[in-house]
Amino acid sequence: MKRRTFKTKINASKEKVWKVLWGDETYPKWTAPFMEGSRAETDWEQGGKIHFLGPDGNGMVARIKKSDPYSAMYFEHLGVVKDGVEDTESEKAKKWAGAEENYTLEKTDGKTELTVETDIAEEYLESFEKAWPEALLKVKELSEQ
Repeated sequence: MKRRTFKTKINASKEKVWKVLWGDETYPKWTAPFMEGSRAETDWEQGGKIHFLGPDGNGMVARIKKSDPYSAMYFEHLGVVKDGVEDTESEKAKKWAGAEENYTLEKTDGKTELTVETDIAEEYLESFEKAWPEALLKVKELSEQ
């Protein structure tokens, strides 16, 4: 795993950016650079589980380590989801176990600075390093509307 940090400044309130990040309608829009048709199934509560899923229903399972509305959302990946079933034991699942994906929002110079720190498996590094800037640009566009 390699940890990478991505940042953007957005001319919108932390509340607006938060709603764009985790809203049912906007989440699929900004995550499209990773996979068109992505969605998240969760209650967004700290300690709860989240399924990050593609249009085929497969994806990742994680735990919400921290949910501090309008300030921070931290995920710890636990494994994968295949055909609706969580898998935390296979080799593929273990590659992701313990990986973190942390979002923080801070008010800076009248704007919101969004920082994403994420652990990326070596095999996905190149594609994710391309997708993250595109995704953050989409968050910025949606938040500034």
